[in-house]
Amino acid sequence: MVKNAEVADDEGILFFGQVSASISHEIKNVLAIINENAGLLEDFSLMAEQGIPLDPTRLRPLSGKIKKQVQRANEIVKHMNQLAHSSDRPAQETDLGETFVLMCALAERIATMQGVSLQPIIPKPPIKVVTTPFRLNHLIWRCLEYAIQKAGKGRTIDLMLAEQADGVRIIFQPIEELDGSVNERLLHSGTVQALLDNLGAALTADTVKK
Repeated sequence: MVKNAEVADDEGILFFGQVSASISHEIKNVLAIINENAGLLEDFSLMAEQGIPLDPTRLRPLSGKIKKQVQRANEIVKHMNQLAHSSDRPAQETDLGETFVLMCALAERIATMQGVSLQPIIPKPPIKVVTTPFRLNHLIWRCLEYAIQKAGKGRTIDLMLAEQADGVRIIFQPIEELDGSVNERLLHSGTVQALLDNLGAALTADTVKK
């Protein structure tokens, strides 16, 4: 168990770096759009200085676009902040629905690049468990990576929760097994198994065609 904890921690650093890199790309895209629109505003200012009348209908859309990107950047930073704070928290009561929303937001960029949509289905009332938030986030991320890879362009992956007698099931659906079992593919590197061991969880694949 100690060795698995070390593996989970070491791989957790890589996970955090991977997510941080993805987020930095998103922020750079936001800044590029803001810079482009700021350049247009500067052009309009120069035109005004030269006595060329300004058309308000051309200014309003630029202002709206900049505000939209600022809001987008704020959401990105908020999600990054949530992930960062999860790394310094011990086992605690965690809302799984909120975890779903966070991880889908963080994985949205890689999903979009693959033409895949992520749909967290949040139950009411909330389902909560006592767990280590960062390791749970990491486990869900690894499962999402696999699901996105296997889903295929144009597909939607649903993330669902189901309470049962011995705990809670986290369901990714659908994931089609194209080249070996889900268990074997996900557990091959040992990272997912280390996370499962530390969280007291298990990974199973439902191969029954619905």
